Amino acid sequence: MLACGLATHYSPNASVPLIEEQLGKLAAKDFSVMETFLTGFGQTANPSERSVLHRMNTLNKCFGHATVEEIVDSLESEAARTKDDWCISTVRKLREAPPLSLKVSLRSIREGRFRTLEQCLDREYRMTLRAISRQISNDFCEGVRARLVDKCFPPKWYPPCLEQVPEDMVDAYFALPDAYEPGLELPSKLREAFP
Repeated sequence: MLACGLATHYSPNASVPLIEEQLGKLAAKDFSVMETFLTGFGQTANPSERSVLHRMNTLNKCFGHATVEEIVDSLESEAARTKDDWCISTVRKLREAPPLSLKVSLRSIREGRFRTLEQCLDREYRMTLRAISRQISNDFCEGVRARLVDKCFPPKWYPPCLEQVPEDMVDAYFALPDAYEPGLELPSKLREAFP
């Protein structure tokens, strides 16, 4: 979480009840007061040898490409060069995943960097509706059937490989909702940063 920028401080689980208790008594609306408060409970994170923090150079090098095909090629090259178990495992998992979903996921991540949380949640909701309703592809249902129901591997994805995924299929996941698609109503107007 720290490496991804989704967390600003680290505290062990044992400290959480005390942090919650003290946080409830904090009556400040100034973020700098909150920052000082959290810093007082923070500790240095000591990630294990297997942590993603030790792979940031590899992640940036391999996942910084524009397309899924380039990412997979880069990971395959890195795996061949280093014989690193993480790279080998990651390539295997990407090769097992639905090609269309890989392209949709990459686009969603890239576009999400420039959206608010509410916009991202709304888009993910619409994408999920389209996936489970089979409007664009049967991959979600095929994955459930193959892995959870019949337990027969591998699933039959459509399109079957990255190179055969047309851009219009990816675009369909990001299209604006039609009049019959239920919208996502978030209680964002009711929420405040501080009471």
